[in-house]
Amino acid sequence: MNGLTAKLASTSKVETTQLLIPPDANGQGIAFGGRVLEWMDRAGAIAAMRHARTQVVTAAIDQLSFVAPIRVGEIVVIRAQVNATFGSSMEVEVTVMAEPPERGETRPCCEAFLTFVSIGPDGRPSKAPILLTETEDEERRSREATIRRAERLARRRKG
Repeated sequence: MNGLTAKLASTSKVETTQLLIPPDANGQGIAFGGRVLEWMDRAGAIAAMRHARTQVVTAAIDQLSFVAPIRVGEIVVIRAQVNATFGSSMEVEVTVMAEPPERGETRPCCEAFLTFVSIGPDGRPSKAPILLTETEDEERRSREATIRRAERLARRRKG
């Protein structure tokens, strides 16, 4: 265990940027979904590690939605934050925005909810700190994460 019992949601926030270059794109100059997912997984893992202060592994990716393309030459802004903790698991919301450098305004491109598991030094799941919310938005995110987790577990039981 990491020795922490509770941490603020805001301490897990991550914002990272990438420049979409031709090797990251298909023949039409639009980002490969797998490359964007890689960036999302990495940002989500960093948010989870910031919260748990342990290594983490990706356990699930829910509700991945691509809503707009990212084109070669655009700046890609990836934001991640822990929404809720459940024992050793954590739900992290990751959003991706595209920013044409000549305009400087961003547009939403995709988002997903990723579940990470805190891993202790022995390689086994380890309890993550309780998530403390400070704002109405953080409280809403936590409530909605609890609902999504229940739905995820129900689907797993059916399968």
